[in-house]
Amino acid sequence: MLQTRTAKLRIFPDEEQSVLLRDTMFAYTSACNYVSDLIGSGRVKADRYRVHDAGYRDIRFRFSLPSQMAQSVIRTVFASLESLESNMSSHPDKFRKKNGKQQKKIVPKFRSPQLDLVRGRDYSLLWNKERTQRVFSLNTLKGRIKVSFRSDAMDWAFAEGAKMGTAKVVFRKGKFYLHIPVTVEVPDPPEPSGIINVVGIDRGIRFLTVSYDGKKTSFVSGAEIKQKRAHYKKLRQSLQKKQTSSARRRMRAIGRRENRWMNDVNHCLSKTLTSDNTKGTLFVLEDLTGIRSATERVRVKDRYVQVSWPYYDLEKKLTYKAQMNGSAVIKVDPKYTSQTCPVCGHREKNNRDHGKHEFRCRECRYTTNDDRIGAMNLQRMGTKYLQKLKVS
Repeated sequence: MLQTRTAKLRIFPDEEQSVLLRDTMFAYTSACNYVSDLIGSGRVKADRYRVHDAGYRDIRFRFSLPSQMAQSVIRTVFASLESLESNMSSHPDKFRKKNGKQQKKIVPKFRSPQLDLVRGRDYSLLWNKERTQRVFSLNTLKGRIKVSFRSDAMDWAFAEGAKMGTAKVVFRKGKFYLHIPVTVEVPDPPEPSGIINVVGIDRGIRFLTVSYDGKKTSFVSGAEIKQKRAHYKKLRQSLQKKQTSSARRRMRAIGRRENRWMNDVNHCLSKTLTSDNTKGTLFVLEDLTGIRSATERVRVKDRYVQVSWPYYDLEKKLTYKAQMNGSAVIKVDPKYTSQTCPVCGHREKNNRDHGKHEFRCRECRYTTNDDRIGAMNLQRMGTKYLQKLKVS
């Protein structure tokens, strides 16, 4: 089966190439804002062909962009416009005016310098003159440049059969990166007969994950993560009170930093879970669909932490990493997984003592950590699911 992932590669242009690359990124971003203004002002309808007819020549000569990049500018703007419209329909409250009325028209604004490069047309992967290492050839305002790169642990992006898509040049903290979507072939999900291990994974805040494979239990504490997120929240609250443009910029920067940090945490966590378990493992997760809307059961002071915790991001990363490792992920109904005894099956709300973080079955007196119970029940449900598949 095919799977698409994003390879994030650092590139190393020299000083002259860096200036040229920055100039190209600024010109491309300015052209994107020009096209966005064309649509927002109503001078041109939001139709790709009409925008091309009305703005292509200006994009070419006003911003000195090559013809290929001029066409990419229009595609970039319409891709952002479609994303904005999708968000507007999914989260209408975010797009209301101060008087409470819904915004009728929105257009994307491009603030950070960016540059989209189409594979083969705007960038390619070549060998250097000595044929000792591979380099990227990138299109700019003044022709092609060749830059070396570092792939770190992303050799999968250059495997035989891997197909690279449109790359995005990113400039962050004085460093250049290429973000490239890569489609690779991964093993098909294992057949029931090929699954040799079932692991239940309970996600939470006190412990990021508690995993149980039928023999041993592994805990990953969430105390440090919770503390750091509380720090970010406090920073945003203090900045929000200032109500200045610089404070708002700082808030956005803090939000992006927190997202990058949590993204890295989930990458490391999902990688550990897949590498610590053999090929042919069935990972069992709770289906947490709709958890963000379940705020009525959470105390007000805990709602931010509870409903903004990145459960889904961890699920996505674990799913594709498991696929690459020849394993699989399933989701099951989360009802009563923390109230049911995994030994005798007795279910009762009073089995769990939240204050002591203890589970004690009122029927058979089995006692253990209450966070461990969820993982044990998920593992048991996964085993039953597997048995049904084998029978059928």
